[in-house]
Amino acid sequence: QGEKRSDGRSACELRPINSQCGILPRAHGSALFTRGETQALAVVTLGDYQMAQRIDTLVDTEESKSFYLQYTFPPSSVGEVGRTGAPNRREIGHGMLAERALEPVLPAEVDFPYTIRVESTITESNGSSSMASVCGGCLALQDAGVPIKFPVAGIAMGLVLDTQEFGGDGTPLILSDITGSEDASGDMDLKVAGNEHGISAFQMDIKVVGITLPVMEQALLQARDGRKHILNEMLKCSPPPCKALSPH
Repeated sequence: QGEKRSDGRSACELRPINSQCGILPRAHGSALFTRGETQALAVVTLGDYQMAQRIDTLVDTEESKSFYLQYTFPPSSVGEVGRTGAPNRREIGHGMLAERALEPVLPAEVDFPYTIRVESTITESNGSSSMASVCGGCLALQDAGVPIKFPVAGIAMGLVLDTQEFGGDGTPLILSDITGSEDASGDMDLKVAGNEHGISAFQMDIKVVGITLPVMEQALLQARDGRKHILNEMLKCSPPPCKALSPH
């Protein structure tokens, strides 16, 4: 109501962002990324080619990945009690999305012959934890001394098609950096990762029959502005990311 969301923000306004690098001195690279009530602890570990992730295929050949991201969403992050064990479908899907977002900015294997493992643990969550993993993972890679091509950030966009239901004039409203309640009650969850020049990964879930091209265009443009703001906040990371490999 009054062009304000449930937490008092405007449609284009993002939650407060805070990021810290090198918080785990013994780890090769680490970062804590906080956006509102969503927080991700990202840890990067470097190894040789023998540490690559091996993948079983339908044929007798064996494939391996020199870069992989593991996303963990413990029940405690949303104040619940539950069992922890093998990753569920949601954790696998969020991890794959964050992995796709970071992979294009990694150096060529011939230039950086290391296996790179990123672990993202969600310590608290109120929406957009996968995009927090992208931001935290990017900072942790830099903290580990990985020469990425450029930083990337992620943001989740929402949509309210019938704003009259919430006291509006009926014009579709696009929301930047949605919370958990806005994800549940809204009509779209569009996750976009990249930088101000392009997109490295995106995923969209909608609860309506479809959306128009103008609405999609506005959502992508609004997401670009949001990513630029997040990247500027990530540049303020304290302490700044390392430019050399960890002595450990």
